[in-house]
Amino acid sequence: MQGQGLVGMVAVAPKLSSAARRRQLREKVIAGVITAMAFTGIAALVLILVFVAKEALALFLDAEARHEASLSKMFLPQVTRAGRPATFMWQPVSSVPKVSMIPLFIGTLKTTLVSMVVAVPVGVAGALFAAEFAPRRLREVLKPTIELLAGIPSVVLGFFVLMVLASFMQDTFHVSSRLNALVAGLGLSLAIVPVIFTVTEDALTAVPRSYREASLALGATPWETAWKVVLPAAAPGILAACVLGFGRAIGETMIVLMASGNAAIVSASLTDSARTLSATIAAEMGEVVVGSPHYSLLFFLGVELFVFTFVLNMLATTWTRRVLKRLSGAGA
Repeated sequence: MQGQGLVGMVAVAPKLSSAARRRQLREKVIAGVITAMAFTGIAALVLILVFVAKEALALFLDAEARHEASLSKMFLPQVTRAGRPATFMWQPVSSVPKVSMIPLFIGTLKTTLVSMVVAVPVGVAGALFAAEFAPRRLREVLKPTIELLAGIPSVVLGFFVLMVLASFMQDTFHVSSRLNALVAGLGLSLAIVPVIFTVTEDALTAVPRSYREASLALGATPWETAWKVVLPAAAPGILAACVLGFGRAIGETMIVLMASGNAAIVSASLTDSARTLSATIAAEMGEVVVGSPHYSLLFFLGVELFVFTFVLNMLATTWTRRVLKRLSGAGA
């Protein structure tokens, strides 16, 4: 009997080994597909960057492009008319092209600054309320409602800002320009509040419950616990939310294209019309001559947008690591 049992086990062993090999092969195929999908995203990003950089590089390699869009014309004042002082002007389509990017930088900075000043407090405060103080039923209604804003197309938000918010601001504050940097910035804040709210709320929810219980056990109020314990512990996630919101604001196109007035002027006033880098690309790329200096200049603007967001992300990552190190040291 024992001999028959051993023979049966020996007969089953090859079958088990074959099944194990098929399972391992299937797992390798699945892992290979997942890896290929991940590297496809990376490859697409690299190809996009290479294409944009290649088109922008012609601005420095072509003699005609260097003459029409030299660095001095981009960043230094230009004399537009005889007898008038030098000024910054964006007018690339003319007998004498004027391609100063300073008005575009200022317009981008003003609209982005307004949007962040409004969206960061609103998004963080809303996430703090939803994560720490809101009843469960209210949280189940509040969070999906705010996140629903992220699904609204930017062109719809831009139309709302153009027709409703701009008229309201002009009637209320009697600004000279109906479409201006302030209106565009407020419209941008509607687009980035859901991003900041969602990421911040997830970061606050991820803070261990023991932090709150220890703070309350030591006599702190719920508000003191939320302000002095939960918020600092979730600081890296909140910073990531602000970085994502900034990236959305600086790269947003339709809202600023419809609501900023699209006037490339140098002005410190938020109630003056403005023009951003992204709006310039969207407005002029459809009519530009392919291969012209103006064409390469628009791609150069795209490179600048990428550099801005990349540098900001690097600074935010460095600061986040320092905060995590400090928190881990305090916890130790």
